[in-house]
Amino acid sequence: MTRATSAQKIAAARAEGRPALIGYLPAGFPDVPTSIEAAVALAENGVDIIEIGIPYSDPVMDGEVIQAATVQALANGFRVADVFEIVRGITSRTDAAVMVMTYWNPVLRMGVDEFARRFAQAGGSGLITPDLVPEEAGEWIEASEKHDLERVFLIAPSSTEQRVQRTVDASSGFIYCVSLMGVTGARSEVSSAAQAVVDAAHEAGAENACVGLGVSKREHVQEIGAYADGVIVGTALVAALRDGGVAAVGALAAELSGAAAKEHA
Repeated sequence: MTRATSAQKIAAARAEGRPALIGYLPAGFPDVPTSIEAAVALAENGVDIIEIGIPYSDPVMDGEVIQAATVQALANGFRVADVFEIVRGITSRTDAAVMVMTYWNPVLRMGVDEFARRFAQAGGSGLITPDLVPEEAGEWIEASEKHDLERVFLIAPSSTEQRVQRTVDASSGFIYCVSLMGVTGARSEVSSAAQAVVDAAHEAGAENACVGLGVSKREHVQEIGAYADGVIVGTALVAALRDGGVAAVGALAAELSGAAAKEHA
């Protein structure tokens, strides 16, 4: 199996003169088969990189829409090992790069090398680790290099210059730039801090800096795409899946990517 990477997808989007579009969905919401179909719908409607979140009982970054979805997934019997089936289900049917976003405890419990091995075998590209800092990531850095996986760490408006540099040096694939202090959620306007965080990442040598938190409209994608290498959409897609199922996810992805506008042109 040829594994697409986020770096490849961002480079391809850049060659087309646009930011990469990254779509987030929780694993196993509302159930495992539907979460695979929803992710495939993202890829079929212009999403370059698919970010699958592992449900967690005590999230520190997720807003109420994603929290409610992950609670439902857990209540419906989701287990961490199911994520490999989901990733394989997506990579076998699309050419999107598939990342997993996870708090670190589930990976530790399975075993870092075991998780990395199974994820790579499923066709995964890399991990986004919101509560793991580079200083504590030695075992993950070793496993990611062994299994050829990308490492995506986060920076925020509060990150010092030294923190940004350390994060950029430890990351591969892209830097996840949190655009505001707070939990995830769709907002009507994009934080003015977003560009400053992206600029800081680029100044520290990051080739790819992607912005998440608060993106919900095509205008946001275009606005952020003027300075960022990728745009991350989560809550709006999860709400679409909750309210309208797979078809609604595909329709919103087409709107966000501009595919819908091309169809009507």
